[in-house]
Amino acid sequence: MPRSRSTRSRGFAQVTPNLGENLGLEDLLARMEEPDARVSGSAFSGLELADVTAHGTTFENVVFRGCTFDCVSLSGCTFTDVLFSGCRFIRCDMGRSWLNRVDFSSCSAPGMTFVKGRLTGVLVADSQFGYCDLAEASVSRLRASSTSLAEANVFSTKLSHVELDRCDLTRATLYRVSLAGVDLSTCDISGVRVSGDFRELRGAEVSAEQAVQLAGLLGIKIKEEEWLS
Repeated sequence: MPRSRSTRSRGFAQVTPNLGENLGLEDLLARMEEPDARVSGSAFSGLELADVTAHGTTFENVVFRGCTFDCVSLSGCTFTDVLFSGCRFIRCDMGRSWLNRVDFSSCSAPGMTFVKGRLTGVLVADSQFGYCDLAEASVSRLRASSTSLAEANVFSTKLSHVELDRCDLTRATLYRVSLAGVDLSTCDISGVRVSGDFRELRGAEVSAEQAVQLAGLLGIKIKEEEWLS
C-alpha cells in the first residue's frame, strides 16, 4: 500500500515544543567561532548571518525560523534534532557535516552542498534545493516532498530508505548510485543524467508515462497501436 502524503511529510526532528529564544545573535556567533562548541536548547528567528564560518559546532534541539544564511560555512558541523523553517541559504556549505534528525520546511537553498556529508533522518518539504550537491554523501532515511532538486548532483552517493513525493528531479545527475526500491512515480525525472547502461535506475518504481520517457532515452520508439475500424 502506498504511503499517504501526510506520512511522507512527517518530520524527524525531535525539538522541544514551544522552544524559547534562549540565545542571542552574539552568543550564537561566539559559539560558532569557538572550536567544537555547542549550541543547544534555543530557537532563533529572523537572524541574518553573512560570511560566517563555524568551527565544528554541534547544534542540538535548535529551531531556526525565517533566518538567512549568506555565504555561511557549516562544514564539519553536527546537527541533531534541528528544524529550519522558512530559511534562506545562499552559497552555503554543509559538506562533511552530520545531519541527524533534521527538518527543512519551506526553505530556499539552491546550490547547497552536502559533499561527503552524512544524512540520517532528514526531511525536506516544500523547499527549493535545486543544484544541491550530494556527491559522495551517505544518505539514510531521507523524505523529500514538493521540493525542487532540479539539476542536483547525486554522484557516488550511498542511498537507503529514500522517499520522494512530487519532487522535481529534472536534469539531475544520478551517477554511480542505486535507486532500487525508490518510488519516483510522482516526480518529474525529465532529462535525468545517468550512466550509459542506466544501472542507477534498476529497481526504481516509475509510472507508465515515465517508462515511456526512459524508453526514449534508450532510443526506443514506442509505436502507437493502430485500431481498425
